[in-house]
Amino acid sequence: MSMKACWLAAALLLASAAQAATIKLSCAAQGQELEMCKAGAEAWSKKTGHSVVVVPTPADATERLALYQRVLQDRSGAIDVLQLDVVWPGLLGNHLLDLKPHSRGVEQSHFGGVVANNTVAGRLVAMPWFMDAGLLYYRRDLLAKYELKVPRTWDELALAARKVQEGERAAGHKALWGYVWQGRAYEGLTCNVLEWVVSHGGGSFVDQGGRITVRNPQAIEALERAARLIGDVSPREVLDFGEEEARAAFQAGNAVFMRNWPYAWSLAQGKDSPVKGKIGVTVLPKSGDRGGRYAATLGGQQLAVARHSPNAALAADLVMYLTSAEVQKERAIQGSLNPTLWPLYADRDILKANPFMGELFGVLAFAVGRPATVTGAQYGEVSAAIWTTTREVLSGRSTAAAAVAKLENELLRLGRNGRWD
Repeated sequence: MSMKACWLAAALLLASAAQAATIKLSCAAQGQELEMCKAGAEAWSKKTGHSVVVVPTPADATERLALYQRVLQDRSGAIDVLQLDVVWPGLLGNHLLDLKPHSRGVEQSHFGGVVANNTVAGRLVAMPWFMDAGLLYYRRDLLAKYELKVPRTWDELALAARKVQEGERAAGHKALWGYVWQGRAYEGLTCNVLEWVVSHGGGSFVDQGGRITVRNPQAIEALERAARLIGDVSPREVLDFGEEEARAAFQAGNAVFMRNWPYAWSLAQGKDSPVKGKIGVTVLPKSGDRGGRYAATLGGQQLAVARHSPNAALAADLVMYLTSAEVQKERAIQGSLNPTLWPLYADRDILKANPFMGELFGVLAFAVGRPATVTGAQYGEVSAAIWTTTREVLSGRSTAAAAVAKLENELLRLGRNGRWD
C-alpha cells in the first residue's frame, strides 16, 4: 500500500471514529431481561458502529418514573432511550420524540391498542416492545395428585389451594402455601386489585368516560375476598411481595398457585428450576356469582427517545431495531416476553418455546387497561390511592366498605368535579 493510500485509510478511520456516537439506554434493571437488553444493544452496535451504554436505573417502577421525570425536565441528556411502563406515555409524552418519521409504518403490525396507548396528541411517543397480562400459574402435578381441576372462580382457587396446602403440610412440606401474588405498596398491587374488581363486575375505578365508579357492592366483595386469602392460603409476607418474591416462592416449590406476568414462565421452566415440567398457566379466576368476567391487567414495556437527546435520530434507530420482529422473536423464545407484533403469534418457533402464547393471544386482545389514559398526569396519584386503601383492607386496618368510600373521596379530590372528561 502506498503512503498516500495509508494516509487516506487513516483519515477515513479517524472520520469514522469522529462520527461514532454513544447512545445511553435505560432498560430493565436486573435479571434475564437486562441481559437480553444488553445483547440487543450490542447487536445494534456491531451493525451500526455506534456504541450503547446501559444506564443503571431503579428496579422499583415508582422510583424509575421519578428518575425519568427529573432527567427529562432537566433536558440533561443523561438518557437517550427510555424503557417505559405501559401507563407512562401519557405522563411523559411532552418530553418524548415523535417516532412516526422513523417507523416507516411498522406500527401497523403491532397490536392496535398498545399503539393507541403510545400515541399522545397524534404523536407516536413510544414503540411497543413487549406485552404483559396477568396470568395464573399452577402446579399441574399437585392438582393431579389431589384430583383437582384448574380453578375457574376465586372460590374454586381458595378451595383447591387450601386442600393441597393442608395435604402437603401434613406430609412434611411445612413451607408450602396455596397462593402467592403481589401485595407490596406499589403498582403491582394496583394490577392485582384491578383484576379482583373487574372479575367481580365492579368496574375499573374510573370508566372511559371519566366517571368514578369504584364505590359499588362488587368492588367491596372483591376486596373482602382478597383479604380472606391472607393467613389462609396466602402468607402474611405476601404484603411485602413483588413479582420476584412471588416467583421465588413458586419456583422453589413453595406455592401451589401464583399470579404473575408471562416472563416467569421461562424462568420456572429453566434447567435448574425445581418445578420444571410441573407447571401450567391459565387465565386468572372470576367471581362465580356477580356477573364478573375473566380479567387480566394489560401490562408491557415500551421504548421511547428523549425529545432533547443530542443523538435523537440514532436513538430512534436503536428503538426501531430493538422493537423489530427479529429481536422480539428472540426475546420471546429466550425470555417468554410476549411480542407486540401480532404476526409473531403464528410463529412456530415461538409457540414451540411458549405453548401458552397461542392461548394468550386472545387474553392480550381483551386485557383490561388501567385507568391511566383517562386520568392522564394524575394516574400516579390515582394508582397510589388504590394500593394504599387496598392495603388497609388486606392488613386488617379497615373494612372493605370503608376503604372503597375513602378511595372514592380521594378520586373525587383528584378529579375535576369528581370526573375526568
